[in-house]
Amino acid sequence: MDLATLKALKPAEYSEAADGYRSTSDMASTAKDRIDNQIAVAMRNHLKGEAATAAVKQLGKLSQNFHYIQAQCGLIGTALEAFSYEMEAARRKLDAALESARAANLTVNSNGSVTYPPGGEKGEDGKIPGGGTVSGLTDGTASAVGRQAANFDPNPHHRLAQDCADLIATALKEATEADKKWAPKLRALRADDDLTVSDADWADTSSDTKGVTEAGKQYLDSLPQPPKDGSPKENAEWWKALSAEEQAAWVSARPGTVGGLDGLPSMVRDEANRIVFDTTRGRMQMELNSIPAPTANEWTWVTVGGYPSKVRTDEWMQWNNKYGDRYDQLDRSLKGMQAIQNRFDATGRRGLPEAYLLGFNAEKDGRAIIANGNPDTADHTAVYVPGTESDLGGIEGNISRMVNVWHAANNEADGKSASTITWLGYDAPDDVFKDAPFEHYAYDGAPAFRSFMDGLDASRSGDSPGHTTVIAHSYGTTLVGAAAQTGHLNTDEVIFAGSPGVKVSSAEEMDVPKGNVWNQEADGDVVPDVGRWGHGGDGFIIPSDPEFGANQVATDTEGHSDYWKPDTESLLNQALIVVGKGDEVALKPPPDPWAHSR
Repeated sequence: MDLATLKALKPAEYSEAADGYRSTSDMASTAKDRIDNQIAVAMRNHLKGEAATAAVKQLGKLSQNFHYIQAQCGLIGTALEAFSYEMEAARRKLDAALESARAANLTVNSNGSVTYPPGGEKGEDGKIPGGGTVSGLTDGTASAVGRQAANFDPNPHHRLAQDCADLIATALKEATEADKKWAPKLRALRADDDLTVSDADWADTSSDTKGVTEAGKQYLDSLPQPPKDGSPKENAEWWKALSAEEQAAWVSARPGTVGGLDGLPSMVRDEANRIVFDTTRGRMQMELNSIPAPTANEWTWVTVGGYPSKVRTDEWMQWNNKYGDRYDQLDRSLKGMQAIQNRFDATGRRGLPEAYLLGFNAEKDGRAIIANGNPDTADHTAVYVPGTESDLGGIEGNISRMVNVWHAANNEADGKSASTITWLGYDAPDDVFKDAPFEHYAYDGAPAFRSFMDGLDASRSGDSPGHTTVIAHSYGTTLVGAAAQTGHLNTDEVIFAGSPGVKVSSAEEMDVPKGNVWNQEADGDVVPDVGRWGHGGDGFIIPSDPEFGANQVATDTEGHSDYWKPDTESLLNQALIVVGKGDEVALKPPPDPWAHSR
C-alpha cells in the first residue's frame, strides 16, 4: 500500500459496511426464529398429512439457510470491523507523521520520503548544515544505520525528518500487512451459489470462524474481556456493559466463550451455542464421512480344537485398530446431536415451548444443556442432573425426561410459565461398576453446577424472583449433594430419585428451605441400598432413610429408570413440586415400627 492510497483510505467506511452485515445477520436471526418458533409450530399444530410434513421439512431447510446467513454475515461484520480497526491504527500513525512534518516545515514526498531544509548552527567552515531527503527504514539494521546518521547530523531537521519518515514507513507497512491478511479472509467468507446448507458449508464456517478469530486477535483483544474466573453476576455485568457491536463480535468470533458463560441471557447463550452446534456437527460429519466404512465381513468361523468358533476377520480388526475408536466417538456424538436437533424440531408439538441450548461441547463424552422454555422469564424452573453413563451420545433419554416434566408441570401451573432444563454439564461416570463408586466425579462437577444455578439467578429478567427446583437422578444426586456440601446451592427445592447417597447425612445440610428436600425410591430400584456404602453420609445414611429427613414421595413406577414415565404418580408428584404445590404431593406412609415384630 502506498502513501496516496493510505491517505485516501477511510477506515470508517469499512466499519459502516460492518454495521450493514451485522444488520443482515440480525434480520436472518429474526427470520430463523420466526420460522422455528411460529410458522413451523403453527403448521405442526394445524396441518396434517404428507404435504404438511414435507412443508415443515422445507421450512427446516429454510431456517438453516437463515442460520447460515446469520453466522456468515456476523463473521463478515467482525472481519470488516477488525480490518477497520487495524487500518485506523495505521492511519493514525500516518496522520501523526504528516502533522509533525507540517509543523516542522518538512516536505513529505509521494513515495513516503521526507525532505528537510538546511538548519542548525554554522560549522567550522562557516556554513549551515545542508538539507536532504530521508526514507523510513523498518528493516532492522538499515533502520539503525539511518537513525545513527540522523543522530550525528548537527542539522536538527534531519532527526525530525527521520522520525516522520520512519513513522510513515511503519504506517504503510502495517496497512499493507493488514490488507494482505484480510483480503483472503474476506474472500473465504463467500458462500456457495446454491440454496442447500450442507455439512461442508458448516464445516467451512467452522474454519472461517477460526480464521477470523486468529486474524482479528488484535481487534478482539482490544474489546472488553470477560472477567477472569468471574462469577455469573460479574459475567452478566460485563455483557450488559458491552456495546451492540462488541456483543456481536463476541458471538460471531468466539461463540464457544459466550455460550459457556453462566449469567448471560439465555437467548444470547442459545444464539452462540447454536453456531457452535451447527459448525461442530458439520465438521464431525465430514470427518466421519472421510473414514472408510467398517468392512461388511466382520465375523468369520474358524475351527479350534475341532470345534467351530466365531471370530472377527483380519480385515475388520485392521479397520478397527486404525479407525474404530474415532469412528465410534464421532458416530455416537452425532447421534446425540441429532437428538438435540430433534428437540429443536419438536417445538410446538403438544404445546412444547421453544428450546434453548445453554451449553454445548462435543469433546470427549460431551456436554449439553437444553432448556424447554426460557428460564430467564419462567415462573417455575427445574434443572435435571442425570447420573452414571450420561454423555452426549445418549442424551436423548435425558432430554425426553425433562420434556415429560415440562408437560406435567405445565398442566399443574395454573397458567404460569415453566422451564425444564437437562443439565449435562459434568463428566458423569462411564460405568456403574468401574466408575460410579468413586466420588471425584461429583466433587469435580459440583462447582460447574453451582455456577450454572447462580447463572440462572443472574440472567433472570422476570418481574419477580422465580421458583427453582433441582431434580437429580442416581449419581446426579451425589453431585448435587457434593455441591451443597462444598458451597451455596441456589435453589428452592431438591428432588432426589434413585439416590445412592448424597455425601451428607441430613436434609438440613442440603442448603434449601426446611421441608423442601424430596426423595423418590421406586420398588425394585437397587441403586439406593447398593450405593449407600460409597456415597452415603455419616453412618451410610441416604435420602431414602427416615433419619435423613427428606419428604418420601409416593412413587408408582418400578426400577431405577422410570421415575419420569408419562401418566404416572411419580411424574405428577415431581411436577407438583416444580410448580410450588408441595402441599399437594402424595407421600409414602411412614414405616411401621412394629413391622419386624409381627
